[in-house]
Amino acid sequence: HQQRHKSGGCRGDQPGDRRDGQEDGGHDSRHARGKQAHGGVGGKKVPHHQGFTAVISGAVQRDNLLYSGQKFTPVQSAKNTRMLVKEILHNGTEPVFSLEFFPPKKQEEWDKLFETISNLSPLDPSYVSVTYGAGGSTRERTHNLVTRIQQETGITVVSHLTCIGAEKSEIESVLQLYRQHGITNVLALRGDKPADIATLEEAIKDFPHAIDLVKFIKANFPEMGVGVAGFPEGHPETPNRMKELEYLKEKVDAGADYIVTQLFFDNRDYFDYVERCELAGITVPIIPGIMPVMTKKGMIRMGELALGSRIPSKLLRQVLEAADDKEVAEIGIEWATRQVQELIEHKVKGIHFYTLNLSEATLKIFENLKRG
Repeated sequence: HQQRHKSGGCRGDQPGDRRDGQEDGGHDSRHARGKQAHGGVGGKKVPHHQGFTAVISGAVQRDNLLYSGQKFTPVQSAKNTRMLVKEILHNGTEPVFSLEFFPPKKQEEWDKLFETISNLSPLDPSYVSVTYGAGGSTRERTHNLVTRIQQETGITVVSHLTCIGAEKSEIESVLQLYRQHGITNVLALRGDKPADIATLEEAIKDFPHAIDLVKFIKANFPEMGVGVAGFPEGHPETPNRMKELEYLKEKVDAGADYIVTQLFFDNRDYFDYVERCELAGITVPIIPGIMPVMTKKGMIRMGELALGSRIPSKLLRQVLEAADDKEVAEIGIEWATRQVQELIEHKVKGIHFYTLNLSEATLKIFENLKRG
């Protein structure tokens, strides 16, 4: 069944796509796809500031990191101690939050990315994730970005790892590299079919489905924390929603610690998804993925990258009637703010923001939350 073929969502892991069956593409098709609540393990208490309440109340200062030409200099000792994501979620006394970035294709875009990371660092995210695309150069950029963030900021990093077109030896070498650099969290995705390969069957090598990657990681790198993708509105390749959850449960049973969802715009879809997962026996945290509409073209692009995602009529009408993209951004940020507020009220374990390597929208959402 096709849902097992992938593993991403808007999680395809290219900017914007995402999660196995649902997997990532570069931006991570997942971006286009959605996620759940608190968490932690292992006796350590996640500092209070790692949740939303402290950030919104102004407890986090904007000078904890300095940015200088693609180099981060921690002014204070790192607050995030490179924990497993499952520990962060388990130990949190309030919803934690995370950010997602993708490795730029052009060299000149790297300065902008690190400026964005610097701008967002004062929010003190509990962890950040980096998307992973098919193809050697994109993968190499992912590895470089993951290791740099971990080494230069001390923030816990989750690396997306797609297995389509990969052999076991290749995946093993990547995980060995991460082990050497102290990176202990991955998001396991099948990934999207490369554009230059005619059929999905031709693209598949040693890992037909994301579950095969999960099993490989847990068997050979048991210390690794593993997340997988989820789709509140259903994965486009698996019309049978009950089968979709059956496949998702298999990944959890194989060792997945948590689920991150593709983006969505109606929280009712997320709440219903969580309840259906519970009925299917899935009890790991399901982290909602949030990405605001910022432009009219961007909204169309979201629909392409997050197949199956739905734009509520109220939001669609506001965007279509907006005079310009400045107004669209205001509408999108306000909509996302209300989503986040409601998710916090429902005591989700965490919230994942798809940043598109930009800081403005996320910073504005936090400012809105602070104002109440």
